[in-house]
Amino acid sequence: MKVLVTGAAGFIGFHVTQQLLERGDTVIGIDNINDYYDVKLKEGRLNTIAEHTLSDNFTFIKMDVADRQLTEKLFAESAFDQVVHLAAQAGVRYSIENPHAYVDSNLVGFMNILEGCRHNKIKHLVYASSSSVYGSNESTPFTVTDNVDHPVSLYAASKKANELMAHTYSHLYQLPTTGLRFFTVYGPWGRPDMALFKFTESILNGKPIEVFNYGNHHRDFTYIDDIVSGVILSLDNVAAGNKEWDGKNPDPSSSKAPWKIYNIGAHNPVNLLKFIETLEDALGKKAVKKMLPMQPGDVPDTYADVSALTKDTGYAPKTELATGIRQFVTWYHSFYSK
Repeated sequence: MKVLVTGAAGFIGFHVTQQLLERGDTVIGIDNINDYYDVKLKEGRLNTIAEHTLSDNFTFIKMDVADRQLTEKLFAESAFDQVVHLAAQAGVRYSIENPHAYVDSNLVGFMNILEGCRHNKIKHLVYASSSSVYGSNESTPFTVTDNVDHPVSLYAASKKANELMAHTYSHLYQLPTTGLRFFTVYGPWGRPDMALFKFTESILNGKPIEVFNYGNHHRDFTYIDDIVSGVILSLDNVAAGNKEWDGKNPDPSSSKAPWKIYNIGAHNPVNLLKFIETLEDALGKKAVKKMLPMQPGDVPDTYADVSALTKDTGYAPKTELATGIRQFVTWYHSFYSK
């Protein structure tokens, strides 16, 4: 298969690209390498892919999916079989500071990808949604049949919009699309704006860590290897229409069109203070905690019901939190000792 991976220099995109190469696919990776976080980290990921034994099957192109003409040209010239769309402006809190970045990347960029898929007979589009779409929903675990009409950040709203846009294209053009609602992803090569990375950096440097909601958060922390497994399984399980779908009692996660939505998480929410304790054990150093109230746009708890993904693809997250955190700490020491 020839697969386009957008956001290939990003955390999840980097790992997905490596796994696709491992199994023999040809991968075209694109990324705009923006400076939302340390560009050296993104370059380090790309250098690691370049050192891969199957790197001859990988081509990287620096470009922005929000550029309509370049995206049209890429699709027209490349003859992709499938697309894994992971490029997006990430971050709940940054969407409050810079909302236009989310419109450009997450809405305009996604539209360009949909048009590329439509006009070039793509067999399957798998794209990143987010657990953030559950917003004000207080019923846990979050299930794909829940209502998600009350987002509490522009980031979440942009991801809900992606799901709706994808459905339109699946309905109008029979384009198979699968949206994956990622729950808090962590692991080696992770993003510096995520809690694990920030906590590790601060603890090692003797700086206080900011613990929001006074540590009463629960997050469904999901190790990157489990996430990648779910992405690949979803890619191989091409979305199809639900023959039992009933417009009088509609299932929000499927359709008569070839459109599917799945949660992808660990199905194991962990209290934030417990998470910090596990990190302290891995680092061999205690944190100085600065306890703070809830941040705007944040939600107190996330908890993924992954039964639909398991039923349809065999997805089975298996990495224990302590193991995953140790793997991250080992990588962190290695990368920043260079």
